[in-house]
Amino acid sequence: MTRVLIADDDPVVLDVVRRYLERDGHQVSVARDGSEALRMLDTQQVDLAVLDLMMPGPDGLTLCRSVRSGADSGLPIILLTALGEEDDRIAGLEAGADDYLTKPFSPRELALRVRSVLRRAPASTVAPALFRSGGLTVSTAARSVTVDGAPVSITSREFDLLAFLISHPGTVYSREQLLKLVWQWDFGDLSTVTVHIKRLRAKLGDQHRVQTVWGRGYLWGAPEQEGGGHAVS
Repeated sequence: MTRVLIADDDPVVLDVVRRYLERDGHQVSVARDGSEALRMLDTQQVDLAVLDLMMPGPDGLTLCRSVRSGADSGLPIILLTALGEEDDRIAGLEAGADDYLTKPFSPRELALRVRSVLRRAPASTVAPALFRSGGLTVSTAARSVTVDGAPVSITSREFDLLAFLISHPGTVYSREQLLKLVWQWDFGDLSTVTVHIKRLRAKLGDQHRVQTVWGRGYLWGAPEQEGGGHAVS
């Protein structure tokens, strides 16, 4: 059974969301502020966290950054926010959130997003392989990334995107296609893809080969002397 933590200072939101997620078969824990959520994240096994961006104590953004810098950096996170400005949404994604919903929202939509975020796309989109491109090595079996032999801390969503692109070199994919093919989302903010591309480029440094094809999307294009990113048997 999947264990979901919901952290929000609105008791109505906690109650309604809890009932919807339990109806979907999840085991749900609730926290009424950031401090309680932090204790639960430290002491309980959690498979996904739904965090309110504006709750008292450590807010959702702070908690998200804390999780991403800790031992459980791959924990899927959905942010709930009453803020509608694009800069605020992007700030959440840049902090490492996998998705977000703007209040007021449909509890059923949140339940669908939880299901989508929990779905592991790599098993169906990328076969187990070891890819090498310059100093970059990506193991889809171990879900690990190294640059010049040094491990790179990477979230689950970032890994899914990198593994998909490097296994389909030279092919341009639009943001809509990446949402669907990589994460199997039939809905979602296209800026989610943009932010994850930005984070990948920053983490991979000079070894990133994610190219922007203006007006069309993104592709993986390794240096000509390497012949592209390639799988190693």
